[in-house]
Amino acid sequence: MALVSIKNAEHYFWGEKCDGWHLAKSSSLSVIQERVPHGCSEVRHYHERSEQFFYVLSGIATMEVDGNIYQMTAGSGIHVPAGIPHQLSNHQTEDLVFLVVSTPPSHGDRVIA
Repeated sequence: MALVSIKNAEHYFWGEKCDGWHLAKSSSLSVIQERVPHGCSEVRHYHERSEQFFYVLSGIATMEVDGNIYQMTAGSGIHVPAGIPHQLSNHQTEDLVFLVVSTPPSHGDRVIA
């Protein structure tokens, strides 16, 4: 067991300009810090098995969950159960930084909605 931060965590890129850091990664849990630059978003999708919790650290996220739109600011979060379509976007001028906690991990469990 060791302390983890974005300085020593496994780093990866996704989409055109987004990136993330695996802060915890096991067969039953995933905790990722992600950065989404302004004007970027993920594709609308759902997970068949994974439930997720998104928590904004800085910036403002526009989160569509099952047809409902939420504006999430620093210190706010939302739970997305398995099977529920969702899409996160950054329509602001500053980077969006957030945590996404998934159980079980969502990699390989994404279905485009």
